[in-house]
Amino acid sequence: MTSRATSVERFSVDGPAGNLEAIEERQGEAEPAAVALLCHPHPLYGGTMENKVVHTLARSFLNLGCLSIRFNFRGVGESAGSYGDGVWETEDVIAVAKWIRASWPGKPFYLGGFSFGAAVALNASAALDPDGLVTVAPPTDRLAVDYDPPGCPWLVIQGDADDVVAAVDIIEWLNGLEPGPELQMLEGAGHFFHGRLIELRDNVVAFFQPAFAPGQQPRGS
Repeated sequence: MTSRATSVERFSVDGPAGNLEAIEERQGEAEPAAVALLCHPHPLYGGTMENKVVHTLARSFLNLGCLSIRFNFRGVGESAGSYGDGVWETEDVIAVAKWIRASWPGKPFYLGGFSFGAAVALNASAALDPDGLVTVAPPTDRLAVDYDPPGCPWLVIQGDADDVVAAVDIIEWLNGLEPGPELQMLEGAGHFFHGRLIELRDNVVAFFQPAFAPGQQPRGS
């Protein structure tokens, strides 16, 4: 397979509290098949858009022929504002998603996140109606009380050795959802998926690949 160069552009999006720092990545010059927005872990514990798990999610969608966008929540890096306990970060996600849809009208839109960012993405999904959702180690205690499980294809990836988000809590939560997402439990993986990032990437690619097969029409197309 011929390798395609990845272009990286740093820019900012107008958010509810001011500019939000962002990164756009794409491979080659071809028109992207879709746009994916990925959300980072907890801002108060060092989470940024440079996080390795979030970067891996971005690479997963690049491998599917998508354009990927990561951004820093309010108060992180060069993003304006201050920490909003997940509530205002949800508004940040919605603002960036609206900008994406205005910039790439008609393109299928995918949403994902890791840890805190997974919960924020899930909380935002009802308002955004993405074509697909991936949540990695989502802390269920950060979900909005009235959150609405998405109707799109939804993948949950969890490590069974996670000491931050307990695998047993994820299983109990998912058992109460009908219909629920697909769960990929990675044996021996901890919260940050050290040494397991390639496996994580491959799970994301395999789950969403059918939507990008020739002749398929994702919902946003």
